[in-house]
Amino acid sequence: MRLVFTPNGWEDYTHWLSADRATLKRINRLIADVLRDPFEGIGKPEPLRHAFAGSWSRRIGEEHRLVYLVDGDDIVILQARYHYS
Repeated sequence: MRLVFTPNGWEDYTHWLSADRATLKRINRLIADVLRDPFEGIGKPEPLRHAFAGSWSRRIGEEHRLVYLVDGDDIVILQARYHYS
């Protein structure tokens, strides 16, 4: 599988480089797990509905979610901050 970031997803990811390295480490673990199996694993993966139908999310922490889309052999990171914004 190949990892791809949307512009918003990349902005969220790079935000954590300066804001909180512990959260960035958690995100990196989640991404590694998504690359192994997009639908099961750590972070309580769940399919999203409504505006995000077809996407999945995993918990980064209480407030933040990693939102991604499986597109063929690509994992597309849509968001890595906030709760479904």
